[in-house]
Amino acid sequence: MELLKNKKALVTGSSRGIGRKIAETFMAEGAEVWGLCSHPSEAKPELDAFAAEHAVKFHEICADAGNHGQLAEVVKAALAQSCGFDILVNNAGITKDGLSFRMKIEDWQKVIDINLTAVFVVSQIVSADMIRKKTGSIINMSSISGVHGEGGQVNYSASKAGLIGFTKALSKEVGSRSVRVNAVAPGYIETDMTRVLSQEIRDGWIKNIPLRRAGQTSDVANAVLFLASDLSLYITGQVLGVDGGLGA
Repeated sequence: MELLKNKKALVTGSSRGIGRKIAETFMAEGAEVWGLCSHPSEAKPELDAFAAEHAVKFHEICADAGNHGQLAEVVKAALAQSCGFDILVNNAGITKDGLSFRMKIEDWQKVIDINLTAVFVVSQIVSADMIRKKTGSIINMSSISGVHGEGGQVNYSASKAGLIGFTKALSKEVGSRSVRVNAVAPGYIETDMTRVLSQEIRDGWIKNIPLRRAGQTSDVANAVLFLASDLSLYITGQVLGVDGGLGA
């Protein structure tokens, strides 16, 4: 049984890492996917082929998440093309790490603009349509850094903590219209961003994870799939940790 058969989903940050795996997982479960990225991606031919293999469609749309006017225009156009999304995954995000007393205001603002404000912009447009149709699931990608904080990441931690508050507040606004809003908070996940870390740092993190391994993008994608599907119809306003027990 395909969990998302005939569903339409918008996934931001779909060209690599967790976002790409979410897009592929959704398509494997029968969904038509619109993937939003900052510029035309090298992954598109492979995602198109993956969609064809599963008899669904993949659409790539491009916008600078930091340019909120451009982002809104692109999302509105995609919403019209799709005739409405059943699922929204706000996954796109960046890091600009540094100690707080040395951090440039530009590095603070850029992370907030893309990781938090862009989520508001996209969610405002998509949720209005979901409210009208009285159905939909929104999943926001937070982080263990947003739950517990991480030194050297005050901007990133603040943006991801903000997403948790945004998720809980929005869930209260739209719940009476049968629209669900949840967040996923990954821990240490094997992605291009984490593979550049030294083996010493990687080993140190894994030693502190109760399951004694790094997470895979599929671990996060499967959690998002659960929250996107009808398996979670009575779940909203929650933060699901996908961290191997690290945040327990």
